[in-house]
Amino acid sequence: MTVVTQMTDRRLSLLPLLTRMRDRSPGLAASLLGGALAAGLGLGSFAVLVMVLWISSPYPDSGPGGALHMAAALWLLAHGVELIRTDTLSGLPMPVGVTPLLLLVLPVWLLHRAARDAADAESEAPPRTAWAGVVAGYLSVGAAAALYASGGGLRPSWAWTAVCLPLLAGGAAGVGVWTAYGRPRGPMPAWGRRFAEAPPLRLLSGVRRFVAGEDARLLGGAVRAAGAGAAALVGGGALLVAVSLVWHGGTARDSFLQLTDVWSGRFAVLLLCLALVPNAAVWGAAYGLGPGVVLGAGHVAGPLSASAPGPLLPAFPLLAAVPGVGVPLSWASGVVPVAAGVTVAWFAVAAAVPGGGAAGRDAAWSRRRTVAAVALAAGLCGVGLALLAALAGGPLGVAALAHFGPVWWQVGAATVVWTGVVGIPVAVGVRGWRLREARGGGARGPLSRLSWLSRSRSRGAGAGLPSTPPPVAAQPQAQPQPLAEVPDPLLEPFEPYEFLPVDPTVSPWREDASREARWAALKEASTPPEPTDPT
Repeated sequence: MTVVTQMTDRRLSLLPLLTRMRDRSPGLAASLLGGALAAGLGLGSFAVLVMVLWISSPYPDSGPGGALHMAAALWLLAHGVELIRTDTLSGLPMPVGVTPLLLLVLPVWLLHRAARDAADAESEAPPRTAWAGVVAGYLSVGAAAALYASGGGLRPSWAWTAVCLPLLAGGAAGVGVWTAYGRPRGPMPAWGRRFAEAPPLRLLSGVRRFVAGEDARLLGGAVRAAGAGAAALVGGGALLVAVSLVWHGGTARDSFLQLTDVWSGRFAVLLLCLALVPNAAVWGAAYGLGPGVVLGAGHVAGPLSASAPGPLLPAFPLLAAVPGVGVPLSWASGVVPVAAGVTVAWFAVAAAVPGGGAAGRDAAWSRRRTVAAVALAAGLCGVGLALLAALAGGPLGVAALAHFGPVWWQVGAATVVWTGVVGIPVAVGVRGWRLREARGGGARGPLSRLSWLSRSRSRGAGAGLPSTPPPVAAQPQAQPQPLAEVPDPLLEPFEPYEFLPVDPTVSPWREDASREARWAALKEASTPPEPTDPT
């Protein structure tokens, strides 16, 4: 009988291989499953919505297979993938690249949640394994969805699919893993330092060290100020769109009713309008900044444009609310970038002068450093708005509709100029005011002015009165002397009282003499007095 050992039989069974792989990468299977489940939930949500609209439509163009192809294409469009429409009247393929930004929320949230759960405290997966597993599982389902959608009427562009899907999955999963570990802000890891020391990024690292130095408070304050400025711009743009919709309410209602006559179609148009609300807010911000929104080749809707919007625009409620030329809303839109610049300055000064009192005055930045923080915040705000403008626009066809929406580089440049020009002088002024408050001048300023006014009034009222004599110098007070003891004649006859000793064994109340005296007193008190003789 031959003995089989590992040296004689080099074939390894499958079970030890799986065990070794599991020991080397614990939690990888759970991370892969979490990423695939996140992609499946997103696809399922889009499929349910499209199937409901397909079932409720009285005139469906295709069967359930076409509806599922449409759901997969919309899911890819939510990731920023450009679609190509093949069933056109001209027979030529038409690109569809405008991503409804509200659809982007669902994939990002699902990816963030899956990565956070894969890297939580109960999981055995290290952060790299959790991130890689979630991304790999998500991309595997995404590749299958892209292959399935390529057989429908809206086909994904493979170049955009290869760029947008990994970028979104990696970014959202990375933020989820970072959240699971408590959002640490420690030193940069070794691989991050090696990446930062690469020749293309060496200049940026030098700029960061020059601006921030050893104090990371400047960079953090600039990032917060840039975020606040971007939020102010987008919020102001949404307000402009809402005012324009109310102003053009009749035209928007007519365009909404003109699109379709059935309720299922109107519900679909309403859902599309809701999904494009964030896009409209970015368009409003671009309108307020000055570059405006491109509504076709040669047609720009902006406060400085001299031509009206394109007459060949499709009937759509959001497009019907585009303001014309020379309307009051065009000039009132300049308030939005001014408010954004003031917001950037306020948040930058909040980081420059952290508090009141002597501690806040000592920790305050110099004027030059404050200006550098506002300039850095303006640049970051411009980058953020340029990215939002690029996501909110895109092609809707060829020729006249080759680009629809704001131009990203124009929006970014206008944001930097507005926030820098408005924010720098406001930041310098607010910094000086807060430093004056920290020294105590701000708290005593109104009181000192009022007291000066009261003193001037009292001097004016008492000008005709005789002058008061000069005050007499105060005499030094004599020190109190102790009083001498004077004998009191009334107290001399008296002697000090001494308590009589009390026998603790015999009580005077129970003695015979005391009892007889009490009895005689009672008899005397109870005997009535004898009547007197009147004679």
